Order: sequence, then C-alpha cells, then structure tokens
Amino acid sequence: MAKGYLTTHVLDTARGLPADGVAITLFRLSADGREKIAEAVTNADGRTDSPILPKGKFAVGTYELVFDAGGYLDRTGAPPDAPRFLSEIPIRFGISDAGAHYHVPLLLSPFGYATYRGS
Repeated sequence: MAKGYLTTHVLDTARGLPADGVAITLFRLSADGREKIAEAVTNADGRTDSPILPKGKFAVGTYELVFDAGGYLDRTGAPPDAPRFLSEIPIRFGISDAGAHYHVPLLLSPFGYATYRGS
C-alpha cells in the first residue's frame, strides 16, 4: 500500500486570511481523459479536514486540482466582475513518489494566484 498522501491549503492573500468554504475537485488524468476521484471544501483554516488523496488511494500519476475561486470570491465580497477574472483555477501536477507527502497550496486574490509544492 502506498504511504504517500496529498494535501492542499488555500490562503486569501488579498484579505490576509485562510480561504474557508472553497470547493475543490481532484481529478486523475490519463490518456483516456480525467476521472473525478475526490471533492472537498476548505475549513476555517483554509485546509481540507483530511487529506484530499489519502494513503491507500495515493498513486503515481498526473492529477488536477480544480478550485472554485469564483464562488469563494463572490461570497467574500471581492469586487464583482462579469465575468469574474478568476472563476475556476485548475492546477495540474505530477506525483512521482508514491511514498511522499505532496502538498499543493493555492495563494489566491481576485486577480491572481500562485502555487508551489509545499511540505
């Protein structure tokens, strides 16, 4: 059984706060397309309550996290645009070590975002 797992964290850099209530969908990508394998919502700390891809389901491969930034920005009173500049944010990444902890955070503002492999 794989010992690795995947976590994420969303920080609202415009407000200087964790981003709570952000809906996240995780897909596994393959030559046949993408398969939805998990859904979660961030808590008051901007994290999911458990790993979005826990031990036992973790595998080498290519994945995509999709963050519902537009829904979050609408709820927090960010200046409205029609359409909103950032709505869904997809982050594609590879997992090459089935025994590692992968952490893929999102730093979010209404007009930009950043990500990296965290710890």
